[in-house]
Amino acid sequence: MASSAETPDRLSDEHLPASAPPGRSNGGDTADPGDGQPRRGDWNSRAMPRWLPRAMLFALVCVGLFQLADWAFHQLINLFVMLLVAFFLSLAMEPAVDRMAARGVRRGLGTFLVFIGVGLAVAGFLTALGTLLVDQVTQVAGKLPQMLHDLIDWINRTFHTELSLDQLQHQVLKDSGTIEKYAQQAADNVWGVTGTVVGGLFQAFTVGLFTFYFTADGPRVRRTVCSMLPPAKQGEVLRAWEIALAKTGGYLYSRAVLAFVSTLAHWAFFAIIGLPYAAALAVWVGVMSQFVPTIGTYLAGALPVLVALSDRPVDALWVLVFVTVYQQIENYLLHPRITAKTVDVHPAVAFGAVIAGAALLGAVGALIAIPAAATLQGFVGTYVRRYEVEDDPRIDRGEERRERRRHAVRRLRRMVSGNTGDQPREERSED
Repeated sequence: MASSAETPDRLSDEHLPASAPPGRSNGGDTADPGDGQPRRGDWNSRAMPRWLPRAMLFALVCVGLFQLADWAFHQLINLFVMLLVAFFLSLAMEPAVDRMAARGVRRGLGTFLVFIGVGLAVAGFLTALGTLLVDQVTQVAGKLPQMLHDLIDWINRTFHTELSLDQLQHQVLKDSGTIEKYAQQAADNVWGVTGTVVGGLFQAFTVGLFTFYFTADGPRVRRTVCSMLPPAKQGEVLRAWEIALAKTGGYLYSRAVLAFVSTLAHWAFFAIIGLPYAAALAVWVGVMSQFVPTIGTYLAGALPVLVALSDRPVDALWVLVFVTVYQQIENYLLHPRITAKTVDVHPAVAFGAVIAGAALLGAVGALIAIPAAATLQGFVGTYVRRYEVEDDPRIDRGEERRERRRHAVRRLRRMVSGNTGDQPREERSED
């Protein structure tokens, strides 16, 4: 009986795996040796991996570098925008400087002469506009007492009141404290506006300085950029640079021509109807309608209409009609012919580019959006391969009808001219 009782224990010990050490279960877990302390292998299994501290340090460094780069980018965003504007302006001026350089003029002197011409044009525009505004303000100040009397008489007749100019003056003097408060706010705004003007002048000076360097040192800039690239890529960069140069310069030159033609046409019309400040208003219309995207046409026509209303209200209608008619003539006759060889951007593409540029960079983005879109379109047209499209009615469903109409017009012309019997056999078979 005793031997039979000991047999299961011996069998169970014999069936244990030989490789399993004492005190370790089959699952590989460390067992307690009996003194209540874990084995040495248990500490090793729970220790931190050696790569984890390095990974954490690398992650912290990457986050810190990202934060530093983000801070630096937001601090330098104005500089990047000014460099972008200067680059596009240099692209517009470089063709004229290249022509002077080809005739023996040094690039620095040629760039300076181009800057002088542009500066004189801008100064003339600002002078004409300032003269117009000063004269208008002077006229309004001279007519202000009579306008106040007319306004008081209209209020008394309409609302059956008994207001007078003396009562208004007494009320104004009574509320002198409120006026002083508004005057103080206006003074604070004047300081703010002064700071904005000074900042704008500094930015304009910075853009002009970078534009001068980019234009005068154009070949050196291209050589520096190409020196950082392998020879196989240098030709592609130079080709893309030439596309941007041609499109940007062509866009600005075509706009300058359209502005000149618009100025002459509006000056002639304003002089004919006897509108005051005809030359200044014509320059305003020509510049604003061509160099301010999307809303420039409406801003250009609004000022002449307002001046005509203040002088003779009937002339305002004639000005509005002429501005509208000339805009249609420019859109359908002048603009396609002038810009056909310089920059050909679809109106929908131009409108979308202006919206995207304004959303990204504000007014500056709206100004450079169309040259950038023209450059991108020229780049795509150069490098993207195009295939000939087969005639298919699903592409242009009205083409078959237009072709039948053209055949009918040709047959009618031959019938009128009496040459129906003399037409070639190919045309008779075709009809």
